[in-house]
Amino acid sequence: MKRSETIYGMHAVRVMLERHAQRVLNVRLAEQRGDARVREIEELAHRAERPVQRVDMHSLRQELGDVAHQGVAAEITPIPPWGEDELLEALQSARAPVLLALDGVQDPQNLGACLRSADACGALAVIVPRDRAAQVTPAVRKVAAGAAETTPVVAVTNLVRTLKLLKDAGLWIIGADDPGARCGSHRTGGPRAWRRRIGTSPPDAAELRFPREPAAAGGGRESQRLGRRGDVAL
Repeated sequence: MKRSETIYGMHAVRVMLERHAQRVLNVRLAEQRGDARVREIEELAHRAERPVQRVDMHSLRQELGDVAHQGVAAEITPIPPWGEDELLEALQSARAPVLLALDGVQDPQNLGACLRSADACGALAVIVPRDRAAQVTPAVRKVAAGAAETTPVVAVTNLVRTLKLLKDAGLWIIGADDPGARCGSHRTGGPRAWRRRIGTSPPDAAELRFPREPAAAGGGRESQRLGRRGDVAL
């Protein structure tokens, strides 16, 4: 595990300072930025006694690359990575746990949008395949707007195996398919997140239908649509 990670963007840094200031190691602000939003971030950092450094915009661009950093960056201590063992351990003490599992999500903006949805719904974690799938990067952290710092991402070798472990642990598995297909609901015994959240037992075949969306890579509207799908699923 890396000892530190870099996040950038005004919203991502501000949320981190508001929620987890103790994990912020330092804040770097562009000398050219003196507007109210940047001053708010600077004040939050000073209030939390976090080091603040004014740097040249060109230096930020050299460090971060050609990204929309908005003249704001921070070095943070990331949340410890979770594996299957940590996930199953967390389930033991979680009340009515909700998880979001993603398959085939390769665009960082889409993963960031799903993290926002998971965080807003109080999901325990987001599960992704270790291979051929987007992982948490600075770009994902920016789109997630702070959610990547509060919602663990569990990268697993075999998603099907992990879902079976979750079924064995007593969770309902509800699948949502892209082209408007049915979403099956499977019962496995034990306490049910669905029952506790909705108030009734799940139907034999719950159906969620989503509009077909282009397979082309994302950003903007596509990530918003995928984020809304996560909202509905959760």
